[in-house]
Amino acid sequence: MKFAHLADCHLGSWRQPELKELNLQSFKRAIDTCIKEKVSFVLIAGDLFDSAYPPIEILEEAFHQLKRLRDENIRCYIVAGSHDYSASGKTFLSVLEKAGFCQNIYKPEEKQEKIFLNPVLHENIALYGYPGKKSGLEIEELRKIKLQKSPGLFKILALHTCIEDAIKNLPIDSISRQELPEADYYALGHLHINYNKDRFVYAGPTFPNNFQELEELKAGSFYIVETNPLKIKKIELRLKDIEVVKMEISNTLIAKDKIISELNKKELRDKIILLKLSGKLKQGKISDINFKEIEKFIKEKQAYSLLKSTSKLVTEEPEIIFEINDMDKLEEEIINAYTQKEKSKFNGFISPLVSALSLEKQEDETTSSFKSRLFSELDKTLNLKLENDT
Repeated sequence: MKFAHLADCHLGSWRQPELKELNLQSFKRAIDTCIKEKVSFVLIAGDLFDSAYPPIEILEEAFHQLKRLRDENIRCYIVAGSHDYSASGKTFLSVLEKAGFCQNIYKPEEKQEKIFLNPVLHENIALYGYPGKKSGLEIEELRKIKLQKSPGLFKILALHTCIEDAIKNLPIDSISRQELPEADYYALGHLHINYNKDRFVYAGPTFPNNFQELEELKAGSFYIVETNPLKIKKIELRLKDIEVVKMEISNTLIAKDKIISELNKKELRDKIILLKLSGKLKQGKISDINFKEIEKFIKEKQAYSLLKSTSKLVTEEPEIIFEINDMDKLEEEIINAYTQKEKSKFNGFISPLVSALSLEKQEDETTSSFKSRLFSELDKTLNLKLENDT
């Protein structure tokens, strides 16, 4: 049997309209390929959306693409990731499932301090899944999981988490491969990397999710897997070429002309331009660089998009520079730093509370409905009974 393994689509993540659209087009390309390859089913290992409550235009496109799969009789299975996970369990993944576009394969049963995962059966394949959570809160739970028996079937375990062997030296929580129950294929999401080792596979994002990923990965990806014998094939989703332009700057007063001169040497048409500036500034400030003129030149050269990085520019009198490509990672770093410094039995509530309090009032949602949803989220997070009039 042949199936597709996707993860980390993060639909709706980019602020730049052209990159948000390219993200959607990469997902569409993945669906196109799945239909062309006549896969039996598609498995999405978390973070289909970039948030638990994505914008309506993102939902419309996701529904449309998943409907295409259904029209071709290709089943879609899914687990929640750390971005589309909600402590209350109320996310648009539930809406997709209710509408018949996909099926959540997270089927837990707790007994004797263990978490037994029940399989979802697809012909001769048993699919098991466990969701990712904010700040790696799923790690300790994963050490308790067991798979309900499914003799004679090909076992797939879908996880949205960090595997110890894959994170290398990163100081983040992870679980070793040896701590997980035995399966024939591990469909992984969460780490946006190229990793395929001894049946443990990170699909990678269907489209890079920030400046660094565009530079390192160049394109999105997913995998097509055949079960007998096991064959794992990476599919690259390259819609646009990436042009990385690295320049050292010491004087921002003349930087614009220098940058335009360097860009003029490149073929920029229809490419994503990554402009990386570094150096110790002897004259001027970063704010002196006329990026509007640079963007105008880029547009005249018919480039698809321009992203710039100034984090490696150092001033004589240091300016505070914030370059934030992933707000969730920044949030995790701040929380981790605080909890390591301030030991408290209440630290475990911080990440779920931040997630609950980040809810936004949806378009056309009444204030009463929003308050009810917010209190429900807080109630389940704190295990308290909160009254709407408090």
